[in-house]
Parts: sequence; structure tokens; C-alpha cells
Amino acid sequence: MNESFQAFVVNKEGDNFTREILKQTINDLPEGNVTFKVAYSSVNFKDGLASIPNGNIVKQYPFIPGIDAAGIVVNSSDPRFQEGDQVLVTGYDFGVSHKGGYSEYARVPGDWLVPLPEGLSLKEAMTVGTAGFTAALSVQRLEENGLTPEKGPVLVTGATGGVGSMAISMLSKRGYEIIASTGKESEHEYLLSLGATSIIPRQELTPEKIPPLGKQQWAAAVDPVGGETLAFVLSGILYGGSVAVSGLTGGTKVPTTVFPFILRGVNLLGIDSVYCPMDVRKLLWERMATDLRPESALEHSSREIQLDELPQQLDEILKGGAKGRSVVKLP
Repeated sequence: MNESFQAFVVNKEGDNFTREILKQTINDLPEGNVTFKVAYSSVNFKDGLASIPNGNIVKQYPFIPGIDAAGIVVNSSDPRFQEGDQVLVTGYDFGVSHKGGYSEYARVPGDWLVPLPEGLSLKEAMTVGTAGFTAALSVQRLEENGLTPEKGPVLVTGATGGVGSMAISMLSKRGYEIIASTGKESEHEYLLSLGATSIIPRQELTPEKIPPLGKQQWAAAVDPVGGETLAFVLSGILYGGSVAVSGLTGGTKVPTTVFPFILRGVNLLGIDSVYCPMDVRKLLWERMATDLRPESALEHSSREIQLDELPQQLDEILKGGAKGRSVVKLP
């Protein structure tokens, strides 16, 4: 284990905010009983928020963002993990209040770690990352609530983002008809390559007036957007259908009524990937290596970047310009 290593560090002192690559030592890492050498991390919207002074993510500085990481154990006092094991971590406090994955080394509690499933490489695991895990959890919850391909089409909002692109690929593998929503006309071919059946413009999901109940169009929806988009989507779900909501890029206020729930039996499923129980977490990672493996997303939606390219990519994801997944290769 190297005595010093590189990490992407954000710091705030008064009105002065910095983000730069700095040398760190093992002693700079937080408490934990497993230390691993990070091979890959990834770029998520929450990481973008952690990289700006008013993002309301980081509470204590200096800090290393990065809510995902995959690598190889170098030191462990947890009997479940041995030196040389390949592991990954997403969720919990990692990259939020516990220094995260934009670092050559990370130290975490063993309770946060998932053994790398057979069938996924470390890089593929980070191409999936929190976004793919959230998509997989959305698909599982929808199917637990009765969704099957025979029930009808599934709407995916925010389709070019990480959750959206992964959800399209996973649903396509399972035989669903997928309606993808995006505001980016230039990305239609990309979405079709992931497995979308058809595409609708984003503005169709945010009309000037949202009806309490609209035309029944979709058996279910994966929605990482929220806000007015979620309100309109709820109004168009088929009787007994479900919406899995996991994000708030469209805002936190949802101007809806109780009508979709009490007149059509619609289910609103909250998707929490942060504190998801470990038994479910392990099951889903195994599924993402097998029946939920996002083949087309792994092939078409991953871009590898270096640590020094992080600032630009973090800014891009906050502006809504990111497509698919950016995977950060650590030195």
C-alpha cells in the first residue's frame, strides 16, 4: 500500500471554494475496517452537487466526493473480506458524509461492501454504479407489484441519464415495450440502440395544464425526474399500474391529486438506493450480472475519464448535458 496517493478533494474556507487533485495519506481516510485500492468510480448527479459550494451535500471539509467505487481489498479486519477480494460500494454515507471514491484508496465499514458478482468486471460494476442499481431496484419493485411485458408499455423519463439509460437496457432484456422520454432530439438513435421501442419529446410530459386523470397510456413508469413530470405520468398510468420514482431533477413539488390512486389503483413506489437492505442489495447485484445485466448500456453508454477530467464532467452532469455513464479510472 502506498504511503501517499492522489484524490480529488473539495474544500471550503469561508467564501473560498476549491476542488483539486491533492496528495493524501492513509491517515487522511475515515474510519472503517476494510481498506481497498479503488480501480474505478463513476459520475452521478449527487457527485456534481458535492463538487459545488452550494450543493448541500457535503457537511464537513476538506472532502473527497464519489458515491460509487470498485476495487481490490488491501487490508481488512473484517473476516468476510480478505486481501485480494474484489469489492464494490454504493450508497450508505459513502461520498456524502464519509470520504468517497474519487481517491486511489478508500476505507469503509465492511457492512457497506458487496463482493463483486461473477460476470461483472470492476469497470462494468462502475458503469452500472448507483444509477444502474437504482434502475434495477425500480424494475424489481415494479415487477413485485405485478408488472409483466404482457401488461403494456413502460415509460422511462430522463431517458438519456444514468438511471434512464440503464432502465431501458434492463427492461429491453426482459422483453418490455419501452417508451423513452427525452428533450434531446440528437439522442434518439442512442436510445433506440439501448432498446427503446419509441421516443416521445420531454415537453409532452409537462403540458401547461396537468389533468387529474388523463388518457391511460402506460402500464408502468421508471421516473428519475419527479416534479410536474411525475404528476403527468401518474395521470396516464393504466389501471393498477405503478410508477417507480427515484429522482428530483424536475423538482420536489408534485402537483397531483389522489384520483390516480383511488380511482385507478395506481401505485407510487419510492426507490431508495442509499439504505437499501444488504440482502436486497446483493440479490440485485447478482441479477445485474445475469438476468438484469444491462448489455446495451454497458456497450453503448460508458465513457472512461481520468481523475483530472472530473471537474468538466461534474459540471456537465449538473447542466443536464451528460449522456449515459462516465466511469472514472483511478491511477
